[in-house]
Amino acid sequence: MAAMSMRGVLPHAVKNQHVRFHLRKAIKQSCVVSNTHFCTASGKDTATGRTVVVERRGAVVTVALNRPEVRNAVNQETARRLLEELKAFEEDHSICAAVLHGIGGNFCAGYDLKELAHHSASLKLEQDVTKGPGPMGPSRLLLSKPLIAAVSGHAVAGGLELALLADMRVVEESAIMGVFCRRFGVPLIDGGTVRLPKLIGLSRALDLILTGRPIGAQEALAYGLANRVVPDGQALQVAMELAEQISSFPQQCLRADRASAYHAMFDAASFTEAMQYEMDHGLPVIRVESVAGATRFSSGVGRAGTFS
Repeated sequence: MAAMSMRGVLPHAVKNQHVRFHLRKAIKQSCVVSNTHFCTASGKDTATGRTVVVERRGAVVTVALNRPEVRNAVNQETARRLLEELKAFEEDHSICAAVLHGIGGNFCAGYDLKELAHHSASLKLEQDVTKGPGPMGPSRLLLSKPLIAAVSGHAVAGGLELALLADMRVVEESAIMGVFCRRFGVPLIDGGTVRLPKLIGLSRALDLILTGRPIGAQEALAYGLANRVVPDGQALQVAMELAEQISSFPQQCLRADRASAYHAMFDAASFTEAMQYEMDHGLPVIRVESVAGATRFSSGVGRAGTFS
């Protein structure tokens, strides 16, 4: 199964209260690198045996689905835990980026259809997307910080929708993605029909949505569904390296640009409104980070396009 989807300093800032809230947090906060162990939303250390396992390395946290016996299919408990951990990531000011992956060779095979078949009476779904989580857990979140999906094995049905929640997808060569739930009459209600056409275009999205066919890593790369294709067994490592690189950049600028891109894609009513949002939320960053960055460049840092 599936699911869906910062305060301007200038007087004509954009009205969207939710987005302004996240930009305000981004403008005020930057990441503090720490090697402390990351805890769950309840404050308890994660441990093997849990359906979601969280680990932290510096300013990056990994969130892992841990039901390998069912290809990391998500049940109600896993959906709740996944939502808790991504909310905890969002609220932890010392973490800059997260990596979502699956343990045991598969990203996620979607919602646990055995639970749906045998325990449908206990399944509670919130129809109002503004009042509760999606069936897969975090699919209705609007994160203010980057999330990268490390995709191995199967990322299908609701698992594909979880991958679409991420900003970038690092996909292993043998990975398979697809709307496999097409065969069983299970709809995309975790944002699949919302995010997929935005990412790869309506024509290609409808090809996958209507047929339910599998799509391999190279085709996913050609479509723009995959951002990187890597050898098997390396998705998590490469995703971590990407997250660490992203975390090393000035964070207020990065988050303002990221938020503007999402606003232009999903919320802006016109080109002019999108351009105004970009200016309103980018301008305050110049004083906070850009002047210092320009000074570093003038001293010789980053010449010839170097990132070291």
